[in-house]
Amino acid sequence: MDARRFREAAAALVAVGRFCYERGWLPATSGNLSARLDARSIAITVSGRHKGELDETGFMRLDLDGDALSPDVRPSAEAELHRMLYRRDPTIGAVLHTHSVASTVLSRLGGTVLRLHDYEVLKAFPGVVTHHTVLEIPIFPNDQDIPRLAEQVACMLEACPALPGYLIAGHGLYTWGDDVASARRALEAFEFLFECEILTRRMSG
Repeated sequence: MDARRFREAAAALVAVGRFCYERGWLPATSGNLSARLDARSIAITVSGRHKGELDETGFMRLDLDGDALSPDVRPSAEAELHRMLYRRDPTIGAVLHTHSVASTVLSRLGGTVLRLHDYEVLKAFPGVVTHHTVLEIPIFPNDQDIPRLAEQVACMLEACPALPGYLIAGHGLYTWGDDVASARRALEAFEFLFECEILTRRMSG
C-alpha cells in the first residue's frame, strides 16, 4: 500500500471534516468520512473522533471485507454502509456521511422519499442538465442493524444506480462521488437544497 496515497486521502478528508464542522453539519463526534485507496481498501475515520479536529491519526485503513488494516483502532459500526458502496461501484472514490440540522429535520417529517425539483443547483449532480428535474431522495428508517440497512440501500441502488445520495430518518445524509472533491460538491448541493426546502415549508406553512 502506498503510504503517500493514504496521507493524501487523509489530508483531503481532514479538510472536508473541518469544512463540515464549521457549518454545523458534523456536530460532536457524529458522521464518518472515507476515500478509496485502491481496489480493495479505503481510508475511513476512526470511531469517536471529532470531525472538526481531525488529523492523519483520525483515519485508518479498512479493507472492503471489513478487516482493519491499521492496528489498535476501529471504524464506526456504520463503516459497512461505506464498504457496500465501494464494493458495488468501482467508480466511487469517496463517501461522506453528515448530520446537519436540515437533513435530520427533513428526514423526520414522514414519508419514504424527499422530492427536490425545479432548483438550479440540482445541476450540481452528475447527469442532471436542467432545473426541470425531479430528484427523489430515499429516506430509510434508522436501524441499529447496519448490515440489514446496508442491504436495503443496496437494493435501492440496484433500481436507481444514478442516485447521488440517501437519508436515514432522524440521522442524516449519505452522499458520494468519484473523488473527495466531487463528493464534497454533492454534499454542498444537498445541504443548500435541504435548507431551501425547510425555508420554503416554513414560509408557506
